[in-house]
Amino acid sequence: MTEERDEDASHSSSNNFRERIRDIKWASLVKMSKQWLRNPLNMALFLWILVVAVSGAILFMVMTGMLNTVLPKKSQRDVWFEVNNQILNALFTLMCLYQHPKRFHHLVLLCRWKQEEDDAKALEKVYCEKGARKPNERFHMMVVVLLLHLNCFAQYALCGLNLGFRRSERPPVGVGICVSFAIAAPAAAGLYTILSPLGKEYGDVENPVDSKVSLERRYSFASRDDESDLEWRGGVLDIWEDIKVSYLSLLCTFCVFGWNMERIGFGNMYVHIATFVLFCLAPFFIFNLAAINIDNEVVREGLGYMGIVLCVFGLLYGGFWRIQMRKRFKLPGYSFCCGRPAVADCTIWLFCCWCSLAQEVRTANAYEIVEDKLCKRREEEVIKVGEDGVVDPSCLPEKMNTTMASSSSISLSRPSGDEALSPPSPPFIHREAT
Repeated sequence: MTEERDEDASHSSSNNFRERIRDIKWASLVKMSKQWLRNPLNMALFLWILVVAVSGAILFMVMTGMLNTVLPKKSQRDVWFEVNNQILNALFTLMCLYQHPKRFHHLVLLCRWKQEEDDAKALEKVYCEKGARKPNERFHMMVVVLLLHLNCFAQYALCGLNLGFRRSERPPVGVGICVSFAIAAPAAAGLYTILSPLGKEYGDVENPVDSKVSLERRYSFASRDDESDLEWRGGVLDIWEDIKVSYLSLLCTFCVFGWNMERIGFGNMYVHIATFVLFCLAPFFIFNLAAINIDNEVVREGLGYMGIVLCVFGLLYGGFWRIQMRKRFKLPGYSFCCGRPAVADCTIWLFCCWCSLAQEVRTANAYEIVEDKLCKRREEEVIKVGEDGVVDPSCLPEKMNTTMASSSSISLSRPSGDEALSPPSPPFIHREAT
């Protein structure tokens, strides 16, 4: 009887499993996956996960003896173990290096915590459920950020042990402690975010930061009617249109990129500079240092070339933010790469990064940013003054000419003498209605 019940239970569970598989809408799942992979950042993350999974699987099989038939000699198994260990070490170290500038910025915001600087609002979008305000949120976010910092420093210590010692000389206690903290710290941060007030909903809590609108957004000399027909300022190769910007983009690429990203509203300048530098330089040093402890010459050279290739592809960081700039401000996209503007943006940054950066800076110079939108600047009017101190009316704008003409006719009709000064006429003040 018990055997029959067990068989019936196994049959019912297998049938339920098959029914659940049949209920999955594979077409929509494939469509969602393609849509997710279209984001360059998600594509890079997918490749990182794929390489980590392959190297981790090989390392696991070598450690458990599953590849003893394929690799009968111990020296061969040691080489495969060390190669995959160094690859995993390099990948996780690079991920920590890429994330650490942003985590340092969050720590600075938590230590400073100025409501008028929108510190709380920026952190709530990252750590709080639905970006809403939570009770004692500063303390809880500080705990999460410190745990994430502990993850980075533990990974750096593990990287130092892997690069500084050979496998036979590597202290197992130190490696075990570093691995434990490197894994436990982000796991604890994730659990704390879910279980603490950061991951709970408390209804509509009024945030005083949201009610504040900066003066720069409330008042601007940019016209809100000029948001259509926005174009890039010059072509990608029009470097002579503003030679100063071109030289700065060539000689100070990282600094100009970070400065331009901050002024158009894409985050902190120093975070962008540090992250971009790490994307373009860190893979070379990490992979070449990892190759030192590998005895196989072919593998050593392969790791060195891999670091160089990853440094070149680090330029895609600029391509990613060019895509975000084009989408947010509704700038036209290039279609010379299979009709896909995102691929074209990344290609421009890969093959002509300085020209692309100069074009982005020129475009930001040509427009005014009002509430995360690009608006055409009003033409700069130059007023010429003669030698006798009299303003030349021919150089004044048309509106100013008509206004001055009307005011002069009024003054002629009045008797001469001391008169009280009148405030400027309304057409001279352009305010955005809130």
